[in-house]
Amino acid sequence: MHTVAQVLIGVVAALHAYFLVLEMFLWQRPPGRALSGFDADLARRTAPLAANQGLYNGFLAAGLVWSLVIDSLATQVFFLVCVIVAGLYGGATANRRILLAQALPGALALGAALLAA
Repeated sequence: MHTVAQVLIGVVAALHAYFLVLEMFLWQRPPGRALSGFDADLARRTAPLAANQGLYNGFLAAGLVWSLVIDSLATQVFFLVCVIVAGLYGGATANRRILLAQALPGALALGAALLAA
């Protein structure tokens, strides 16, 4: 179960690294605009906000990778709870898809980490 938990945490970290790239670098290009559904003008005007979100997603990814490197359950739990809370908030306030893309993978990884402990 430990290996499953580590893999799931790695997947969540990779997802957040992908979110960083989408939000910081591709927001005004087709992949970012497809994600947001924004036209070119709105994507341009919201790019600084998206970049800020992307930076935070990068911090989550870095924390999750760090938690794997130091093999610390407490650190894994902290960052996974942060991911879940961010996903729940995003799902409630921005787009319900965030629940599936962020909160659910975080919850699955957290469950696996706790079961492995």
